Amino acid sequence: MTLILLLIALLIILVGAETFTNALEHMGQRLKISEGVTGSIFAAVGTALPETMVPIVAVLSSAATQQVREEVGVGAILGAPLMLSTLTLFLMAAFAAHKRGWSGHFHPERSGLKRDLSWFLAAFALGTVAIFIPHELALARGVIALTLVVLYFVYLMLTIRASARLVADGHATAADNPLYLTHLLGRFGLRENMFVVLAQLGTGLALIIAGAHGFVQGVEELSLLLGISALTLALLIVPVATELPEKVNSILWIRRGRDTLAFGNVTGAMVFQGSLLPALGILLTPWEPRPEVIAGLVLTLAASAYLLVQLRRGALKPYHMVVNGLCYLAYLAIVLA
Repeated sequence: MTLILLLIALLIILVGAETFTNALEHMGQRLKISEGVTGSIFAAVGTALPETMVPIVAVLSSAATQQVREEVGVGAILGAPLMLSTLTLFLMAAFAAHKRGWSGHFHPERSGLKRDLSWFLAAFALGTVAIFIPHELALARGVIALTLVVLYFVYLMLTIRASARLVADGHATAADNPLYLTHLLGRFGLRENMFVVLAQLGTGLALIIAGAHGFVQGVEELSLLLGISALTLALLIVPVATELPEKVNSILWIRRGRDTLAFGNVTGAMVFQGSLLPALGILLTPWEPRPEVIAGLVLTLAASAYLLVQLRRGALKPYHMVVNGLCYLAYLAIVLA
């Protein structure tokens, strides 16, 4: 029964992701914004909502013991950037290599990708520093949390400001396919407009969130049968389930050659989850050094820094991201040893 629930939830996520990405392309096209803004802000924040709710609900709810809630919260906050910077990027590379070969080239808009990775590294490194600050220094921890929030909103402004120049340079968002709602209901007089685009966008997002919720529930039931601890569950299993929207969206875009949207969807979510969510963790959880937590922080920073270095060195190729996949395997070996 648990496996059937997982398969149904996965199917709902796939349908929702396809509906969401199609509507998002049409919205970006109608608003005349760049693919970087569409991927790094709209797609990233939209598809990050399911996994964002996990630590918020875990920390603020009254379910289970305080220790379990805090472990799930910390694990979900740190596990999401880990998954995105390692396994998700490797899966994107693997799907791209199927058509382009492992020595093929990615063609994302480079300035936006560099900006995303640089801001993520700055924010996540600051959140890492906070783990080593004693709880007695509440003011210092509070200042770091506030700084992380401010960093994200500065990042938003810089990304939006860059949009006009990128559109002029030929990086405007353009939809590959007709809007699904009008394609299906056009015979009944439904025509594309912003309201219809937003209706399809909301429908896709609702399906993604519903599917992710069902997937998490199924994975949690499976983990209980396997006897996995709350922190390990949150660090390994919950992110795998809740990061599916980013994975599916980016894989759909990478298969269509929409590299800027695919990378922006992942790296934009990394900035969102590497700044606002650690701020929540610093304020509402113990946020203290533990071996599995430190290992996750170090490998996330290493994988992200490696990708930024490769991007600055020149062409980005699928085989480069094999290293990101190895970082995830290394983390599995550390946590499960």
